[in-house]
Amino acid sequence: MELGDALAWLDRHDPPVSRRGVADRAGSERVRALLDVLGNPERSMPVVVVSGRRGKTAVVRAIGALIGSKGLSVGTVTSPHLSRVNERLAVGGEVVGDSALAELLSDLAVLEPLLAGVVPARAELLLAGGLSWFSDRPVHAAVLEAGSETTDPVAGIGAVVEVTTGLGAVVSGDAETWDDERAPDTHRWVPGADFGCSRHRSAVGGRSVDVWTPGATYEGVWLGVHGRHQADNFAVALAASEAFFGAPIEEGLVREAAAGWRLPGQLEVVGHRPTVLVDTASDPLGASSVAATLDEDFAVCASRIVVLGLRDDADPAEMLSALGAGRARLVVACDPGEPGTRSAGEVARAAADSGVEVVERDSVAAAVHAGVGAARPDDLVLIVGPPAMIGSARVALGARAG
Repeated sequence: MELGDALAWLDRHDPPVSRRGVADRAGSERVRALLDVLGNPERSMPVVVVSGRRGKTAVVRAIGALIGSKGLSVGTVTSPHLSRVNERLAVGGEVVGDSALAELLSDLAVLEPLLAGVVPARAELLLAGGLSWFSDRPVHAAVLEAGSETTDPVAGIGAVVEVTTGLGAVVSGDAETWDDERAPDTHRWVPGADFGCSRHRSAVGGRSVDVWTPGATYEGVWLGVHGRHQADNFAVALAASEAFFGAPIEEGLVREAAAGWRLPGQLEVVGHRPTVLVDTASDPLGASSVAATLDEDFAVCASRIVVLGLRDDADPAEMLSALGAGRARLVVACDPGEPGTRSAGEVARAAADSGVEVVERDSVAAAVHAGVGAARPDDLVLIVGPPAMIGSARVALGARAG
């Protein structure tokens, strides 16, 4: 199949909007069936699994960079994507190319009849297909983003290290390299007790932090991302990488990986004068983290303009309050233009109730241009919305894909 046909086939496996985020305990069974017909590619490489409710993509990317800093080839599977499905599969930070993706999906389509009536979801196909792609390259390790704590399509894959993100994050690993034949030790490390960040400081273009793990302390590490929560995510990733190798990582390699860590769509700066940030926060807790980062890292900006689009399961008033939109000079209510999202009018009405000036726009590009166009050089424009909206916003602003 050509890429267009392959993507159309993949989209037919996307669950309805009403099912997204709903527990589906059969997911791991479907993935297991897929891996069996693919010849169990997951057995050809050590696997790190990252699960939890928030921060998974950030941790996966950081682990990939840290393990890769030792000269290993690392494949990663993340979700969702911003602009292209390709973004979900990468090796060494480079996303799968169009021709390789088309071939991968075509192979899955040919094998699907062997599943005896099992119909995998899109994310499950990409997970299993990604492992097959990694095996063929081959890679030295794979880092996989799981579903929520109740929806875990990677369960049973046999990870050498498992990470659970969030407030109760725990890293458990066998603390051995893949080729080491010795009997493994098992470690369960809890943030704040076994690893963490002892000092946070805002820095130009990111953050400077002191990070400690069971095996080492790294002082003044510069991260190329914004937000205290991302510094905490890096500490989780560093502990997980230490568990993978069974030893601390050389300080110079940690600093290199930290400086090169990038998170498209997560408090990402995509414009200057005015400063323009994009973020995929989808609930009040995530929005509160965004607001706290603005207060700490971007306090010098003169005033704020918020461009906001929402999924239909997000309460507009709660999201606006969490973002501190009442302090904004202008709110641009955006229609994300996709199923399962709220209209610009719903967002605008909630914003008007907070007493700020509001305008509505019926497309992402129009909303972005309205927000940036109304900004002064020293202002900050914050664009928040579902992943596809942020992907469109990045395109409208000319941000580099990745």
